[in-house]
Amino acid sequence: VQLQAYGGGLVQSGVFLRLSCAASGSEFGFYMLGWYRAPPGKRRDMAATVDTDGKIRLADSVKGRFTIERDNAKNMVYLQMDGLKPEDTGVYYCYAQIFTGSGYNNYWGQGTQVTVSS
Repeated sequence: VQLQAYGGGLVQSGVFLRLSCAASGSEFGFYMLGWYRAPPGKRRDMAATVDTDGKIRLADSVKGRFTIERDNAKNMVYLQMDGLKPEDTGVYYCYAQIFTGSGYNNYWGQGTQVTVSS
């Protein structure tokens, strides 16, 4: 399974960024796609996920500012981040969960850096 993320960078507080992730390599498809993030010196936690039925989960800290979308035909997932804050700084990891029929497997990509300056 390969998860290639695009779109990180250095921005000022209040602006937006859009992250994209291309998922490939699963014969079972991708049950869930999304994004985790790791602030500097902290563990990686869920930011946003969306499953094949369109059910969305968002971390409380991003609700009202971040939007997640997926394109099932292209196996792409996008994270629109509006109103960025310095506390959104971190490494953003594309995430995929695959259901093999006997269980769920989780995967994370290499990550893309997002830095928000005040």
